Amino acid sequence: MDEVSPSEQMRNLGVVQVGAPILDEPARPFGLPAERDAAERVVDHLFAFMKRIAQVHTFAKGMGIAAPQIGIARAAAVVQPAESGASPIVLLNPRVTDVSEDSDEQYEGCLSFFDVRGQVPRPLRITVETASVDGAAVTTVYQRGLARLVQHEIDHLAGLLYTVRMRPGVLPIHVEEYRQTGRAWTYES
Repeated sequence: MDEVSPSEQMRNLGVVQVGAPILDEPARPFGLPAERDAAERVVDHLFAFMKRIAQVHTFAKGMGIAAPQIGIARAAAVVQPAESGASPIVLLNPRVTDVSEDSDEQYEGCLSFFDVRGQVPRPLRITVETASVDGAAVTTVYQRGLARLVQHEIDHLAGLLYTVRMRPGVLPIHVEEYRQTGRAWTYES
């Protein structure tokens, strides 16, 4: 029996794969609080997908998924931090308002092309403004790995894949090669 590739596994779970136009287009923001019900439905769908995906793959660094990755062109994403017991993060109409000058470069993967991993430079700290379902603005600062996860999902909502953030000339590597590196995200205290 043939083994299913990681990308095929995600496709079989319903995750939209690279090449689909929805991944290249900016997602439409919600008009909150008027579209509260629609926003809550999309977030529920995202959590359902996250649960299904987590049943077939372990995410030691945390995971996230954006609405375009499940075929919904709306500005919503969810992130599950890696820390045990950490509350999931809901991003509605997110916008990065500030970034640190300090950055690092770590490997990232994407559910929409899960066969490869790429080294992506990202700021070590970002400030993000999101909307609550009531329409109130909420500002949160994320650091290190969590900043990386959140920015990855916000990029999806802008129609960007992590490959556009990679340094020129640096290409993604196959997931099997990546596994051989044994490199987890590391940060100095």
